[in-house]
Amino acid sequence: MAFVLPDAADADSPLKPDELQVLRAQYEKEGYYVGVQTKFNYAWGLIKSSSRNEQQEGVRLLSDIFRNSPERRRECLYYLALGNYKLGNYAEARRYNDLLLDHEPGNLQASSLRGLIDDKVAKEGLMGVAILSGVAIAAGVVGGMLFKGARRR
Repeated sequence: MAFVLPDAADADSPLKPDELQVLRAQYEKEGYYVGVQTKFNYAWGLIKSSSRNEQQEGVRLLSDIFRNSPERRRECLYYLALGNYKLGNYAEARRYNDLLLDHEPGNLQASSLRGLIDDKVAKEGLMGVAILSGVAIAAGVVGGMLFKGARRR
């Protein structure tokens, strides 16, 4: 059974507070016997949130579904990838997204998300190199000043 995945950009537009509250109320109402679909819907709403804590809770709920409901694993992969991407956990995001692409190589949303993940990793990698280079230059300048000062004595 094919399912339509939202574009990664869709995850950047959070639900309205009252919409998320409807999902939360249903989740809490079902309590200990919460259904997989209710948990999934609530997790999806949390991942769309702009609150890091809510995003983390959404990923936790999806991880529970992934572990405990084998029939829903494929469906969870994209949202786990998306949630981890939003949280900055790019290695985890890539792992889940690649698992989905292994099953569905033509999945356009997962392919798009792969590009976003790769771009972020490359950008952060370049920023890391720039920071390390700046630190190395500063250390060289300070070391040179100390060495020059020591030679004068």
